[in-house]
Amino acid sequence: MATSIAAERRLLGDDFAAVAPSHYPALGDLPAEEVLALARALREQRDRLRGMVHANRRAGRGKGEARAAAGNDAALTRRKQVYAAALKRVNHRLDALHGRARRAWHAAALHEVLERKRAAAAPHPAGGDTAGSGMHAKPSRKRTVRTDPREIGRVSQFVKNAQAKRDR
Repeated sequence: MATSIAAERRLLGDDFAAVAPSHYPALGDLPAEEVLALARALREQRDRLRGMVHANRRAGRGKGEARAAAGNDAALTRRKQVYAAALKRVNHRLDALHGRARRAWHAAALHEVLERKRAAAAPHPAGGDTAGSGMHAKPSRKRTVRTDPREIGRVSQFVKNAQAKRDR
């Protein structure tokens, strides 16, 4: 859920000055270098608060060292979320600033690779025989047993007679 600027101001107090440039329209007016520096500063603060929240949770479970100066876990979590949201806005702005140039660079690199591939000699061997004269018959290895057609008819008649004898 988004946090309003007034709520951010209440949560952060004096530290709001670090987050204020991450809001539009001020963020849209910053040059790329300043946006990058802002992202670094916000990431550093978010990571610091994340570590404090993690340490508090460990202390609450009895696994870490208990520090009385750590503060309220819920308030720290909300502050961390404010910094995370600000970092998300700044990262989105960085993507917008650098995205077009990055896409152009990747497209040029791919075109260069394609040209090199087309210029290289084909590594495939010659095709060999073609099917121009048709396929070559391979002799079958199966044994050929020819059955006399009269034998087939005799067996069929024998089965009919046997069945009729059983049916009587």
